Amino acid sequence: MAGFTVAIVGRPNVGKSTFFNRLLEQRKAIVEDTPGVTRDRQYGVAEWNGKSFNVIDTGGFVADSEDVFEREIRKQVAIAIDEASCILFVADAATGITDLDSNMADLLRRSTKPVFLVVNKVDNNERLLEAAEFYSLGFDEVHFIAAISGSGTGDLLDEVTALIPDDNEDEMSEEAALPKFAIIGQPNVGKSSLLNALVGAERTIVSDIAGTTRDTIHTRYSLFQKDFILIDTAGIRRKAKVHEDLEFYSVIRAIKALDEADVCLLLLDAEKGIAAQDLNIFSLAARKGKGVVVLVNKWDLVEKQTNTARDYEKVLKQRLAPFSDVPIIFISAKDKIRIYQAIETAIQVFENRKRRITTSELNEVMQKAIAAYHPPVVRGHSISIKYVTQLPTAVPSFAFFCNFPEEVKTPYKNYLENQLRANFEFTGVPVRIFFRKK
Repeated sequence: MAGFTVAIVGRPNVGKSTFFNRLLEQRKAIVEDTPGVTRDRQYGVAEWNGKSFNVIDTGGFVADSEDVFEREIRKQVAIAIDEASCILFVADAATGITDLDSNMADLLRRSTKPVFLVVNKVDNNERLLEAAEFYSLGFDEVHFIAAISGSGTGDLLDEVTALIPDDNEDEMSEEAALPKFAIIGQPNVGKSSLLNALVGAERTIVSDIAGTTRDTIHTRYSLFQKDFILIDTAGIRRKAKVHEDLEFYSVIRAIKALDEADVCLLLLDAEKGIAAQDLNIFSLAARKGKGVVVLVNKWDLVEKQTNTARDYEKVLKQRLAPFSDVPIIFISAKDKIRIYQAIETAIQVFENRKRRITTSELNEVMQKAIAAYHPPVVRGHSISIKYVTQLPTAVPSFAFFCNFPEEVKTPYKNYLENQLRANFEFTGVPVRIFFRKK
């Protein structure tokens, strides 16, 4: 199941960003009482009822406006409608139905996707009575909420998560077992060039697997005795006049590709370095437990001195911290420099992600590490870690059993993670650590 994506749409200033923050339980979007403040598209992962889903917050929608900015938002909303699995159409009970709401409702009623009308700012009974007029917009699913307090959001999320299928583990066909690598990155960093370099160099594509019609393209390769699937997000369905929206478009695409992949090949432009959007997608990949390989493309264009690559890598790892145990490879897709090394490394990261360590080996190594540096005493409690075991999960996860699990602080958790990485090969893979009561 590729990631389930929820798009939040609506005219400016109805509280979309507050609602978005409520879903993500963090203050990520800028919230201000001025129409059009959310110029930056926001995206993140929300969890409810044990299911997680992607959330995209679009800018305020304004129909038929001559304002360029508003026209841009309208295009983003159209893309969101195109790409999302379900749409939350947010309106404002305090102002009632406006022409803009009606315009948007017309657009959304034509969509075949599930649409939930979410009437925000319903924070008392009087507002609830007034908000009944929103039924006239003709949507089956109408929910009255107050994003600022969270009232009503639980019932809405119950309905949304009911649409998400339970993960199907029984589809382990031959293809499902193959490593899946997604090429992601900003527009114009060379994703297509990398793909063409790989395809063109050895024309040994076994088959083209059609993703679902509007999805990423999957291509199966057998290169140098390796069998794997590449998920391509480069320039898919690049419509005319879409260049202004490419960034937004590429974000949605990258998020979808992340969900399907085992390992992400994050492509950067050597001359531009790593941008905020790249860091966002990188941390999203880590949060989703995916392997990551960073490819610095167009390295042939950079003037080099003795330690150029070493210094560049050091700066990159500082930006990627705390998850900096990530392979960084300097490539040129155009000149086919180190592109096969990139695939070899991705396969190695795929193997690292599947790595299983026996409980006896784990305890032998980690008990020595714990003896060398004991957990600090917290509020008079001396913490004693009895044993450790790996959990049966897709992402390498470890449970440390101890007497006061809630007292173990982040610095010590980081120390244990570093010891795991130093003794076992987990490069390129997020490692999760849990403390449990013994």
